Amino acid sequence: MAHINSRRDFLSAGSLGFLGLTLSEYLQAAATTSPFKATATSVILFWLEGGPSHIDTWDPKINSNFKPISTNVAGIQVSELLPKIAKKMDKLALVRSMHTRGNDHPQATHYVITGHEVNPAMQFPSVGSIITKELGARNAVPPHVLVPKWDKGRQYEDYFRASFLGGDYDPMCIPDPSRPDFQVTDLSLPKSVSQASVESRSAFLNVVDRHYRALNNTADHANVDAFTAQAWKMILTPAVRDAFDLSKESEKTKERYGKDPIGQSALLARRLVEAGSRFVTAAGYHSASWDTHSDNDKSHRDRLAPPLDRTLTALIDDLEERGLLATTLVIAMGEFGRTPTLNPNLGRDHWPNCWSLALTGGGIKTGQVIGSSDEKGFNVASRVVTMGDLYATIYKALGIDWTKEYMSPIGRPIKIANSLDDRTGEPIAELLG
Repeated sequence: MAHINSRRDFLSAGSLGFLGLTLSEYLQAAATTSPFKATATSVILFWLEGGPSHIDTWDPKINSNFKPISTNVAGIQVSELLPKIAKKMDKLALVRSMHTRGNDHPQATHYVITGHEVNPAMQFPSVGSIITKELGARNAVPPHVLVPKWDKGRQYEDYFRASFLGGDYDPMCIPDPSRPDFQVTDLSLPKSVSQASVESRSAFLNVVDRHYRALNNTADHANVDAFTAQAWKMILTPAVRDAFDLSKESEKTKERYGKDPIGQSALLARRLVEAGSRFVTAAGYHSASWDTHSDNDKSHRDRLAPPLDRTLTALIDDLEERGLLATTLVIAMGEFGRTPTLNPNLGRDHWPNCWSLALTGGGIKTGQVIGSSDEKGFNVASRVVTMGDLYATIYKALGIDWTKEYMSPIGRPIKIANSLDDRTGEPIAELLG
């Protein structure tokens, strides 16, 4: 393996170690196919960090101070805080009967992103990492991306990682794309290194390898070469770098999404799935959390719901206009809902017992509501949906066998669509048939 180590050393010397052999190994491990019929090829998770109040957004109730409004689908209402979304309800499906675990942010986030409760004995892979492993990379674009990365609270970022599946399936975590100085440095050559010189170094390496190859020309060696070439392509191909370049978008489009972390993260997510990424988390709510323990109504009305209404409708329209909505599954959710009653600070606290989420695209059947809550939104009244059921639905849409299990390092089989009581989730039939 001295030959491989020298490649790594060579790339490090060229200031490109981060996307060197490690990436080629990543691409090699990620290449796989699925025998199951798919309606979707990629996923955008529009992450509503902190947990929106379901009764003030997707599932309006009499105990909300916001009025319900009609949508363009007869019989379905949403909060008056979402007037643009109300006009797109035919493009959306709402699940109003989510039931999950975890009463605090770390535990609840871990649960909805992995499908498992926190276990000190082991870590669990995220849904994005599982999808990346099962579907593989396309077009040399990073298949798994999280934008923006956490500047603080890296604990949460860890929940989106691949755990025992290996770092090859971790998300590429990038900075806030709404910042004026936004740049994905790992895809940018140092100013002192030109593209021509990097290509020249690559050619030189081939000369150095020639004698070794004559003595050891194996199939495994050829495969490593193929994925190493793909890693170089990721660095050197303008189309790959362009996927991260928001300057390619018009000012009108940027304004349509919103020139804040929420809007620009969603816009970048669209660019990435268009270029070939498999799973992108648009997490722009880092800086504007839905964690409304005080002044719930003011926060939802003034700073939280308007960007959701604006950005989600812009994403739906943009994907549809580009012919991508049919193959891109979009999920808008947080880690739980909020208490149907207000606390003394006029806020709502954490509530995993019953909450709501929205889906669109990816071949799912829209213009409908799945499940229901009771009169005031405390508990599920009909059709309990678990994270395992949601995962099974996502996997089925992507052509992945949702009944699959992975063997963990401690010899424990791990369900990729883990539901309550260690059952395997079932696809939501109303969404996919």
